[in-house]
Amino acid sequence: MSETNRIEYKQELSKEIDIEKEVVAFLNYKEGGIIYIGIDKFGVSIGVADTDGDMLKIKDRLKNNILPSCLGLFDVSSEKRDAKDIIKIVVASGVEKPYYLKKYGMSEKGCFIRTGTAAEPMPQRMIDDLFSKRTRNSIGKIRSNRQDLTFEQLKIYYNGKGKTLNQHFASNLEMLTPDETYNYVAYLMADENGNSIKFAKYSGTTRVDLTENKEFGYCSLIKATINILDKLEVENVIHTTITSKERINKQTWDATALREAVLNAFVHNDYTTEIPPKFEVFDDRIEITSSGSLPAGFSEEEFFEGISAPRNKELMRIYRDLELVEQLGSGIPRILKTYNRSCFKFFPNFIRMTFPKLAGGQVGGQAGGQVGGQVGGQAHKIMLTERQKEVFELIKNSPDISRSQLAIKLGINESAIQKHIDALKQKGVIEREGETTGFWKILKINSLS
Repeated sequence: MSETNRIEYKQELSKEIDIEKEVVAFLNYKEGGIIYIGIDKFGVSIGVADTDGDMLKIKDRLKNNILPSCLGLFDVSSEKRDAKDIIKIVVASGVEKPYYLKKYGMSEKGCFIRTGTAAEPMPQRMIDDLFSKRTRNSIGKIRSNRQDLTFEQLKIYYNGKGKTLNQHFASNLEMLTPDETYNYVAYLMADENGNSIKFAKYSGTTRVDLTENKEFGYCSLIKATINILDKLEVENVIHTTITSKERINKQTWDATALREAVLNAFVHNDYTTEIPPKFEVFDDRIEITSSGSLPAGFSEEEFFEGISAPRNKELMRIYRDLELVEQLGSGIPRILKTYNRSCFKFFPNFIRMTFPKLAGGQVGGQAGGQVGGQVGGQAHKIMLTERQKEVFELIKNSPDISRSQLAIKLGINESAIQKHIDALKQKGVIEREGETTGFWKILKINSLS
């Protein structure tokens, strides 16, 4: 594959500002781009000798040598190509253009833009025009109305991933305004805030008959996200089709697509409107609505191609730290593997994702996926959701573990833990022996799937 307007090859990591220049050019380009290190200009894989060391250098250089901050707008990863170790840098289009090299400032010597297959100096007129249009009303620049914020929930989630937030975490995570006060990012991540996250369930296909209305907000946005993911996991029951040869089990909605849609709604929601994402379940579909349409100059085709322009780069950075989101621009292509483009509707101020139920047979077993009995004389696997598997593994390894300890380890609330425990008990996987000083008894292992 040869170089294109979105692909750049570098044989090695130079000691100069070459990589920073290419990243700046992609940040200022409306489609972003990808830089491969360890591939020559002819597309031949050369490889990188010290992959881990070079990746750390790249992250450090991009963090310190580019302004405005591009944290949350790039991914650095390694991959194999022709049996060689290659470094891949995925760069999203930034919303605070023009980006520039800190060393040279906002000048023709410091600003670059991708033109064809090259990073070209940006004309001063373009620099001035972009600066005049720069988005200043971002959540990183909005001062939080509350400054008495605490972040115990966020610290627990970071600890759960083996990461520690030191005394400078607010600055490192871009949760401060230029005058060192908490910004709206900090407000969203705080243990208590006024951000409401609604979940609604209706009987039928309209909003007439409301059967469930839950509030998952007023806490750290990370906690709210995980609670919504857990709630939708419970709603995603198994459909069972029995044929002459086998019993086919299929979830109501594709779990991967649903997860990506939830995360996309949380990370890319326009919080400057103070309207949070909304989640609704109907008899025939799930609707996820987020505030804010496509970024200016960003087309629907570019959106569907997975070209990324994160609205909230600070949130993207935190969600990636906690391994909730993966590579930039990967979410929409994952959704489109199961659902087509018609599931997305773009309004002037909102984006709505609608996921119809997948084709399947009758709903069978318990919510959460219980499959029991035998078909054709053969025992069938007990289906567990991913979260139930995590709970089961912790219980298996520590039979005396408490509900609160499980909640801390998995970074979710105790009520969600209790739902997963109840599901495991209903499926005949675990059993409680004793109460406060008791322990968990494992009933089935080999039949789990």
